Amino acid sequence: MTFEDQQRRFETNPLWGKIGITLEDARPGYARIALERNDLVPSGIGGSIHGGILAALIDIAMLESLIPSLEAHEQAGGTADLNITYMRPTMTPRITAEANMIRKGRTLAVTEVEIKDDNGKLCAKGRTLYVIRQKA
Repeated sequence: MTFEDQQRRFETNPLWGKIGITLEDARPGYARIALERNDLVPSGIGGSIHGGILAALIDIAMLESLIPSLEAHEQAGGTADLNITYMRPTMTPRITAEANMIRKGRTLAVTEVEIKDDNGKLCAKGRTLYVIRQKA
C-alpha cells in the first residue's frame, strides 16, 4: 500500500476529519499523525487537550505504523494493551503523535508513540501491544 492509498483510506473515517486528525506520514514501522484543535476536541485540566484524546492518538498512530508493515498472510487483530504516561498539558493548537514500531513478531507488534506540542515538547508517551492474526 502506498502512502497515498493509506492516506485516502485514513480520510474515509469521518470522525478523524471532524476532530481534526490528519495522517502526515506513514511507512512500515513508522507513522505521524497531527491533531489541529477545534471546538469538537474535549478539554482537560486547565484547557489542555483531554487525556482520552491523547490515548486515542496513540492507538491511531500505532495502527497507521502497523498497516504498511502487514504481510499478505497477516491481518490486524486489535489492540491488546495500551499505556500512556502524561508528562505535561497539551496547550498548543496543534500536536503530533509519532509512532515507531519496536518489534513485530508473528502474533504481536510493540510500538512506542510520542505526543509533542507545536514547540516540540514531549507531552505524553505511550506503548502498545497489537495482535497480528495469520490469515487461514
